[in-house]
Amino acid sequence: MQRCVIIGGGHAGAQACTSLRREGWTGQIILLTDEDSLPYHRPPLSKTYLQNKVSAQQLLIRPLNAYRKDDVEVKLNTRVERIEPAIQSIVLQTGERLSYDKLLICTGSRARKADCMGADLNNVFYIKTLKDIEKLSASINSEKGKPNKRRIVMVGGGYIGLETAAVLKKMGHDVSIIERESRLLARVTAQSISSFYHKLHKSNGIKIFTDTNVIAFQGKGTVSTVLCEDKVIPADIVVVGIGAKTNVELAKSAGLLIENDGIVINELCQTTDNNIYAAGDCTIGIEHHSGLATRIESVPNALEQAKTAAATICGKHKPVTAVPWFWSDQFDCKIQIAGLNQGYDETILRQCNEQALSLWYLKQGKVIAADCINCAKEFMAAKKIIALKLPIPKETLLNTDIDLFQALAQLTQPS
Repeated sequence: MQRCVIIGGGHAGAQACTSLRREGWTGQIILLTDEDSLPYHRPPLSKTYLQNKVSAQQLLIRPLNAYRKDDVEVKLNTRVERIEPAIQSIVLQTGERLSYDKLLICTGSRARKADCMGADLNNVFYIKTLKDIEKLSASINSEKGKPNKRRIVMVGGGYIGLETAAVLKKMGHDVSIIERESRLLARVTAQSISSFYHKLHKSNGIKIFTDTNVIAFQGKGTVSTVLCEDKVIPADIVVVGIGAKTNVELAKSAGLLIENDGIVINELCQTTDNNIYAAGDCTIGIEHHSGLATRIESVPNALEQAKTAAATICGKHKPVTAVPWFWSDQFDCKIQIAGLNQGYDETILRQCNEQALSLWYLKQGKVIAADCINCAKEFMAAKKIIALKLPIPKETLLNTDIDLFQALAQLTQPS
């Protein structure tokens, strides 16, 4: 009987188990994860789970019985030591060997660690796994003799940092954000979106320090202050959200091609080895709509790539063609992002009201991406425009009185 081994228990790994059976794989499926939990939904970790609104059991992508029903063997607390492509085998940290006919790497990424002095002090936390959130939650609620309100410093003003800061503020804590760039979300969005979120967080009582570099976390055993170049910020807790580092070490040591910290794959999620595939945050490939070689770190992309990889393993041709999309919830605002904005040369802002707007990214006059805040209809329109490469006149985008859905209907109706 043939065997497919999946390394990684994130969204991609969990989806691959389901998709392999749906695509007709009749052989063995073994899912390996180094965590002590079945695959779980990660976006709620820094939101509902941190607020104790859901249990760890409720976070599970699929219950244990679902894996059993699909005849999937799940090995928890299992770390892979190396891959040996020449003999189609993997070696576990325990020394055990597992042969494979097909191997799917879904190793994802890990939180990027702070490299300043004092980074190893107690009460410095990260946002990535179930264990990370449980440690943070335990620290927030541990000192019974002290007031519930804690001074929390969030290092990093990207989406993860802002989401976590918003939740901590809603929980009643004194929250400060430190961002080394000149504005929030500087690496992923344009100025107008950065300004919107700066105003949103500031109006909710969060202190924001941009153009600020962390020199050290200070304290005796436990963090008490964050030392910056021009200021010292008191802190009971520090949360670091400065991005992620891809887990490509196994693939690299196995001789697979790695570029820009990603496992290189084609449109069918095949690596440079005929029997090894990859999906999720650890990969880099040519994005279907932009033609750019890029790493897309999002749950929707991980799911789409897992479906494609499973189909390819089963001898089918189902390349990823979905428009990349992302989302973020902060306070009462939801941003939905369609497409990739790399290389844009123009932006158009559609301001519906103070709490609802969309920013459209254009390249040589064509829409390549859109950031939509509290504008679900415009987000759906953006996905369609990008998917079909529809030529939307600038005058249409500039006129907020025009319903984009109606404009699309006219453009796509049969002639």
